[in-house]
Amino acid sequence: MGEDMIFTNKQLSNYADVLVWAMEKARRGGKFKKYDQILVRYDNAALPLAQAVYERLLQKKYLPTARTTMPEELQRSFYTLADEKQLKHISAGEAAFQESLNGLIALHAPQDLTALKSVDPARIGTAAVARKSLREILDKTEQAGLFSWTLCNYPTEEQAAKAGLTLKQYAAQIAKACFLNDKNPLQKWEEVMAQITEIGHWLNSLKIHTLHVQSQNMDFEILLGEKRKFISGGGNNIPSFEIFTSPDWRGTKGVYFADLSSYRTGNYVKAVRLEFKKGRVVKATAEAGQDYLRKMLTMDRGASQIGEFSLTDRRFSKIDKFMADILFDENFGGKYGNCHVAVGSSYADTYDGDMSKLDKKLKEKLGYNDSSLHWDLINTENKSVHATLTNGKKVLIYEKGQFKY
Repeated sequence: MGEDMIFTNKQLSNYADVLVWAMEKARRGGKFKKYDQILVRYDNAALPLAQAVYERLLQKKYLPTARTTMPEELQRSFYTLADEKQLKHISAGEAAFQESLNGLIALHAPQDLTALKSVDPARIGTAAVARKSLREILDKTEQAGLFSWTLCNYPTEEQAAKAGLTLKQYAAQIAKACFLNDKNPLQKWEEVMAQITEIGHWLNSLKIHTLHVQSQNMDFEILLGEKRKFISGGGNNIPSFEIFTSPDWRGTKGVYFADLSSYRTGNYVKAVRLEFKKGRVVKATAEAGQDYLRKMLTMDRGASQIGEFSLTDRRFSKIDKFMADILFDENFGGKYGNCHVAVGSSYADTYDGDMSKLDKKLKEKLGYNDSSLHWDLINTENKSVHATLTNGKKVLIYEKGQFKY
């Protein structure tokens, strides 16, 4: 493994250790075994980190498969030129391959964040809906405790420029956020995860009925729903400081505002304002990317309903810059932490019950949202979050970027 121009060999080695640890930590069933099959999916620019991860997986006696993500130029050609049959095509054997996987480590390193700007969002939606069946395979095996995944970011000039940072500054944010400069990054992650997990247990002990979020630009309420729990201290994303749940979408009401911008499938979206009534978006506006926003919300029935609500405590996250990458931005710490909601699909692992019984019918009954979309929209304003408990008592659980635990 040669010297990387962005990270030192020690930082790369630490990053690889953290990612393999995170994938293993995210497994909610039995432990990984020798010769389990792991997919390393990476953007071309992330090759140095992909090599470090691949070598670590081999050393741990896993069976790694390495795949590059389709480059932005080819994605643009596909979404521009493909007819409907081509857009919906799934390669032979792909479903069987997904079923064989025990783990996934995805390395995100985009080199053109606006490559798909000229593409009709409806065409992207058509392809996403067609590939939903593949995601459902992994959802099912994850739900059974046989699969887990983690996702990370490798810095590129493109991301740094869009974030208003130099590449060196951008890489430093990643190293700081992921504890890559610590003497023992895994020990640090274990300590932080233990603290976050403790807060998650506290939230779950409160028996919350609804959550009311207020800030300068929003007044928003969600219904937690039956048989729900907050997830904390997992390893699905690196970094991951959030504590999240998938509420009953039917109880969403009020105005949600995302002050942090985002880049998604080639489009820049700024200052998103969503008004909910009876669980669905009835009005959507944005200072930039409004047309794209509205088209995404009509991708399918569930796209205009929420699938996730999350809070991040500023005491844990060291991220204090806009990163032009949702993975990092949804873990923003800064002065006031952040909350985010995702419009679109829910997370089944927020079910507080026997996962083997959580079939499609029960999910629908409990108000778990189903969609081909999952788009995190982030608010970093100073906010208060009050919980109304099932006994009617009101409790302040979050204020000025911190949980009141």
